[in-house]
This record gives sequence, C-alpha cells and structure tokens, in this order.
Amino acid sequence: MKLWLRSLCLSTLLIALPASLHAEDKPIIAPEEGLPLIDWTDAGKFVGKRVIVQGKIAATGRGKSITFLNFDAGRSFTAIVRKGNYDKFPKAPDVMYGNRIVQIRGTISTYRDKPQIEVSSPDQVTIVEKAAETTSPGDVETKTTRKFTGKVRIATYNVLNLFDDEDCPYHNDEGTSAKPRHELERLAATIKQVDADVIALQEVENRFYLERFNTAMLADMGYEYVVCFEGNDGRGIDVAVLSRLPVGPVTSYRHLRWKDSRGLDTGFRRDLLRVRIEPPNAKPFDLFTVHLKSKGGGAGTEAVRMGEVTAIRNIVEDMLADDPKAMFVVCGDFNDTWDSNPIKLMRGEGKMAMEAFQSDAPEGCVTYNRGQYRSVIDYIFCSPAMATSYVRQSMRVLDGSVESSGSDHNPVSMDFDLGGKAPAVSASQAASNGEKS
Repeated sequence: MKLWLRSLCLSTLLIALPASLHAEDKPIIAPEEGLPLIDWTDAGKFVGKRVIVQGKIAATGRGKSITFLNFDAGRSFTAIVRKGNYDKFPKAPDVMYGNRIVQIRGTISTYRDKPQIEVSSPDQVTIVEKAAETTSPGDVETKTTRKFTGKVRIATYNVLNLFDDEDCPYHNDEGTSAKPRHELERLAATIKQVDADVIALQEVENRFYLERFNTAMLADMGYEYVVCFEGNDGRGIDVAVLSRLPVGPVTSYRHLRWKDSRGLDTGFRRDLLRVRIEPPNAKPFDLFTVHLKSKGGGAGTEAVRMGEVTAIRNIVEDMLADDPKAMFVVCGDFNDTWDSNPIKLMRGEGKMAMEAFQSDAPEGCVTYNRGQYRSVIDYIFCSPAMATSYVRQSMRVLDGSVESSGSDHNPVSMDFDLGGKAPAVSASQAASNGEKS
C-alpha cells in the first residue's frame, strides 16, 4: 500500500489523502535533505558517508559493463553507472553528463584506493549551470563535534512510529502510516531540547530511516553513531541508540529464549540492545535499551513483561556478580507503572538493586502523555556503581504531546559525572566499532 501511494503523482496524493496528510504534512524526508554539498576533490575525506558531490565531468568512458564519468583525466574521482541501470536514463549517461557541471547524491566508496560514487538513477544527478558554494570537511566536523567534559547526559525516548513511506515486505507495516512531516520536525526539536549525549529510542522502523532523520534534522547535534538492529516485532518497530560519544561492541539479545510461566518457549517481543559507550579518558559504560510488551492485550500481558524483566535481571545480575562495580544503565519504554510487579522486579533488592531516582522526577510528570492513560512508564535504571555518578536533581521529563512534540511519550534524561576531560569527540578519534548478535 505504501509503495502504491508513493508511485502516485503529488496531485493525486492531495486528493486521495486526508487533510492531515496534505502537502504541509508530507511524510517524506527529501533524499538530499541535510547532506553536505562537497567539492569532488574532497570526496576521499567522506568515504562511507552520504553526500552531494559537485564538479565538472572532465572525461567519460565505457567498459564492458560500466560507464565512467571522470572528474579529471587521472580518474582520481569517478562516478560509475552500471549496465543494468542504463535503461533508467533517457540518454546514455556519458552523453547526458559529459562536460557538464553536476551534483551527484550518494555514498562515497573506494575502488583500488580511489574514491568513487555509484549512480543507479538519474534522480541522483542534478545538472547545474554554475557551481554552488561547497562545504569543506573542516566545516562539517566543526558543525557536528561536541566537547566531552566528563559529564554525560543519557536519555530515553519512545518516538512514536518513526516510519518511512516504503512498504517493507517482511513486516506488517501497511497499517502504520509514515510519520508526518510536522511530527518529524517537532520530534527533532524535542530531541534538540533534551540535548543528550546518548539517547535510547524506541519505535524506530529501521536504521536507514533513523540515519536519514539524523542527517536531515539533527545534523547539528553531533550524533555520529547510529545503532539499530532488526528486532522481533512483527510490525517492525525496533530499539535504537544515537550517540555523540564513541561506541564500542554492540550486542542484540533478540535471539535469547526462555520458558514463560506456562512453560512455552518465548523471547523479547522487540529486543534488548546493549551498546558499549566509550567516553574519551573516562570509564566505559553499557547502555541497555528495551521496549517491553504493551498492555494492549489486557491483563495477561503482565506475564509477558515479567518474563522479559526476568531475562533482563538475569543478565544484569550476572554482570554484577562478575563485577560489582560494573557501570551500566537499563532504559526504555517498560510499559508499566512504578508500583507494578514487573517494575518492582526490575528494581531488584539488596546489593543487586538498581536505582531510577524517581524521587527526583518533576512533580506531577508523566512519560506517557495520551488521554486517560497518562502515567510514568519510561525509566532509566542505574547499576549501583553508575548510580554513584548520577548528578542529583538532574532528572528531566519534558512534557509534550503528539501535537506539540511529535510523540505520545515524553523523553526522560539524567546527567552523570564520569570525571576526566578530553578533546572534542570526532570520527578521527573514535576506535573502530565492533558488532555482535
């Protein structure tokens, strides 16, 4: 259904869609939105990044299965078009673009140590009469770099169906509309207001759209690290993390299985995602993020949440048994209130107890903000050692609504003083990331 809608012309969309999804609510982040416009001579400094690269096609050539659009005689940067995509172009690509000034959108890769960009559709290329002012690599890094001072703000936020307008054939996403443009903009404004160094997110459709949202609407926030694995949810909502601070190993517990109270084999309804955060010159810590089963199925769903929380407690208690000073937080949408059995179990007892500092919560605050169900169901639980780094009275809950902030949840944040000071965090300082599942 989404794919069918996307193929319609804009005029048809304006007739077919309800008033709430007319042009002002266009639920699409433009492909070029937020991407830096760079000169082709700087392409090698953006390998692995999505950009718009500008320059004049100085020479062209055709191989057996590839057309080459070279930006200089030495082929120090090249745009390539594969034979399988030729029929998408009204004319041969070398005829269309030869000796023209172009802007090409895509991801910079390398071939034989030289940067290149692949063009699979004419939609990626714009012919311009005059070259526009480009952004230097230094300007891009300055824009996104933030300084680490020893204090870290951690937040959790259920962002309410951060879905794109593409139909995923592997998920039942047809019943979930793409997030309207006005909600995307208000969501971005709220995330900027939170200003967290590391923010855990729930209800993200996929990593690719989260990356586009980050690039297009959060470019000045410095979230260089985007973590999102495909979870178990049939609708396709996943948990994710955005971080300014370097990320180390990442673990997904989506395949973890256990027996529920009825003896049936089960697992996390979405995922439990564990991300190692590695602040410069400070002790690393782990951030777990989760989105527990909702109450949508009635009273019987508590047993599901109890099973999920039991699995989480088993993991964190093993960590604490190995190292009582282990630094970590477990945060997310727990879909249950402070006095519920699942949350009591999550809190734990004695030396294994975790602290959520609910006494610091703003008076009268809620984290689920919709209608009669307004309540606190989103938390940041701290290990005993992490709790000693918590900055008292730093908990914030930003009040909002779908209309004002783009979500039916309110973000929760806490500050932690990890000590130490270091230079600004940038890509060149970050160690290579490890991933496992």
